[in-house]
Amino acid sequence: MLIALTRGISARIADCELTHLARAPIDVAAARAQHEAYERALAELGCTVRRIDDGGAWPDGVFIEDTAVVVDELAVVTRPGAESRRGETAAVAAALAEHRPVARIEAPGTLDGGDALRLGRTVYVGLSSRSNEEGVRQLRHLLRPHGYQVRGVVPAGCLHLKTAVTEVADGTVLLNPAWIDAALFAGARVIEVDAAEPFAANGVRAGGRLLYPVAFPRTRARLEEAGISVLAVDASELAKAEGAVTCCSLVFPA
Repeated sequence: MLIALTRGISARIADCELTHLARAPIDVAAARAQHEAYERALAELGCTVRRIDDGGAWPDGVFIEDTAVVVDELAVVTRPGAESRRGETAAVAAALAEHRPVARIEAPGTLDGGDALRLGRTVYVGLSSRSNEEGVRQLRHLLRPHGYQVRGVVPAGCLHLKTAVTEVADGTVLLNPAWIDAALFAGARVIEVDAAEPFAANGVRAGGRLLYPVAFPRTRARLEEAGISVLAVDASELAKAEGAVTCCSLVFPA
């Protein structure tokens, strides 16, 4: 059984942190409707969806992925790179404690979960504006006893590593080669996003399928041609807040 932790959308989402996008109006009602459809899609893929408190005080609270890195043996609560987001972690830590032993990234380390990509027993961590070398070092120290290798990598031109690359099937990654070097994932099958869809490298694996934005039909065609079953959702309002589909959940085996 898969657990999917989610968090509701704050009425203050328009005050979200932005790094690479210009600020645009966000329709809160539409964003909430899209998020509810996203949660239904997770349930359709076999997840038990648990929405924790709505995080009304936190403009970026819906992007729960950034608050933790969860592996089979442990949940590592992060220290987000944006200071405004550090209060988000308390409720997430409490929810995760029901499922895993909990460890934490401590100052001066910073780490956003959106920078952590697990492929088998290797965890790639993006050294981005949100995650630093000390955060990578601490994650390496915490995961090494459980048999994981942690590797720092450098994405370019995007917020998080998972903006540039995600795993879309066993041994298969979807990536934007302008933002991350495909050679880092030697041994994996690589599907490149369509050049006209630079933000198309982000999808959520669950139940043998891929939850994926409707906004990227050209890349979706490439995925389906590669034999990957896609369940498409509209995440257009959340995209204005520099969010992607992985950002809105923490999915892990019960």
